[in-house]
Amino acid sequence: MNTIKKFLLGANIFNRKAENRPRKHRLVLPLVIITGLMLSFTVQAEGPVPYQFKLVPASDAINACLPKASATVMIFPKGELRGVDTLDLKAEGLPPNTAFTVFLTNLANIPFGASQYIAEFTTNEAGRGGVRVDAIIEEAFAIVGGVPGRQELNHIVIWFADPAGDDVCFGPGGGPVTPFDGDGQAGGTVLSSKNFLPGAPLP
Repeated sequence: MNTIKKFLLGANIFNRKAENRPRKHRLVLPLVIITGLMLSFTVQAEGPVPYQFKLVPASDAINACLPKASATVMIFPKGELRGVDTLDLKAEGLPPNTAFTVFLTNLANIPFGASQYIAEFTTNEAGRGGVRVDAIIEEAFAIVGGVPGRQELNHIVIWFADPAGDDVCFGPGGGPVTPFDGDGQAGGTVLSSKNFLPGAPLP
């Protein structure tokens, strides 16, 4: 009789251990997932840090006409992780319901050097507008005409997208006609990173 009791007691102990095993495994899996997420967040935290800078009126004439015009540019350096960076631009103090073009340029003033058309935006009734671009921003450059060497595109310049757009400042037909739009017909410059001269906002 004692032998049977011992046998049954041992069986119960074995069953309890067996029931506890899956619970231990259930605890291990969430711990592995949590640890992996923590490592992932740590790697991302060690990546390049976003930064921002301002654009200002591109000329004395624009400053006199649109004294509150400005733009804030936020750069998210993601080239090493995603192959492209992200540029987030928000402008204000501009004429309402007006289209503008955004370029990366070699120089902040005329003659601007090599330039790359990266975006266009249109302001709302309050003169605010913005655009987000995924492209190579921090390491953007141009090779012109196959000539050895390259031109770094470390400045940002914004133009009136239509020659008539700058009439608000220069009068009908009074502003320049420039090629800084997809159709080759743009107005004058409105904002630029000339406030960083002799340096540049982009590395």
